[in-house]
Amino acid sequence: MRKILMIATGGTIASKSTEHGLAPQLSAEEILSCVPQLAEICQVDSLQLLDLDSTNMRPEHWLKIAETIEKNYEMYEGFVVTHGTDTLSYTAAALSYLIQRSIKPVVLTGSQKSIYIEDTDARRNLFDAFLYASDARSHGVSVVFDGKVITGTRARKMYTKSMNAFSSVDYPELSKILDGKILRYFYEPEMQPRPSFYRALNERVFVLKLIPGLQSEIFEYLEPRYDAVILEGFGVGGVPSYGSEDFLNAIGRFCEAGKTLVLTTQVPHEGSDLGVYQVGARVKENSEVIEAYNMTLEATVAKLMWILGFTSDPRRVREMFYTPVAHDLLLV
Repeated sequence: MRKILMIATGGTIASKSTEHGLAPQLSAEEILSCVPQLAEICQVDSLQLLDLDSTNMRPEHWLKIAETIEKNYEMYEGFVVTHGTDTLSYTAAALSYLIQRSIKPVVLTGSQKSIYIEDTDARRNLFDAFLYASDARSHGVSVVFDGKVITGTRARKMYTKSMNAFSSVDYPELSKILDGKILRYFYEPEMQPRPSFYRALNERVFVLKLIPGLQSEIFEYLEPRYDAVILEGFGVGGVPSYGSEDFLNAIGRFCEAGKTLVLTTQVPHEGSDLGVYQVGARVKENSEVIEAYNMTLEATVAKLMWILGFTSDPRRVREMFYTPVAHDLLLV
């Protein structure tokens, strides 16, 4: 029977009602006591690492989770991280960069309703997460939710209340879990007996959503405050002109200052393609921007923080960004 460590961080799965609304109240042991069937599939130890609504999750917490897994890596065959759903995709993406090519599974799960109430999805999600983490064929960072197994760089929360909250964006689900059985679609052999652990992130990354009429002066404000900006454009991507070159020139100055600018799209599926329209081709031809293609926003944010954690050299940043990690980048 495989030995699994559950790392509890709070979230809805651990919440109870308070006079100010739901808040994490349940300990790791209390969560586990709600699913006694786990004793039939694995040996479980638990650790209460954090006690947060995931809205309050920050990069320093991602590092703390990764550090905890690294410290306990030799003692367990797998890890289950219970987490609030609101930022679970960001944490899954971050752990995919902080813990690379792990032969042991790191599984994130949570719920839309507290495990404390009767009509909850929490018990099924927790059981499925441990079932997947206990299988010798599982490895790497993934999200298990509503019977889906999603690779960590491809998960996104698509619904605020429904039980099927998460989807795999532009990449197949790794597996389905039905009636206590794992249905695997494919296998990934590129894992290491000991993963590559990373211990630094640079939080100075900003996401700027393009809206009609946005002024180019925003880059003057952002340049001294952030090391990288992710610009979410319209459609397949582009930069407005509004009858002048102000926006294009502002991007050029931002890049010339040694900063990183990544262009992506606000559209959830199929990614960017800057070469299609003039508004995209002109910026790609005349500046040092990086294109995210079909990476999720969560993976783009986490990857930039990881890269900038140990280099700010623009050439090196570009090279590392375009090097795929855990299926994050498919179109280059």
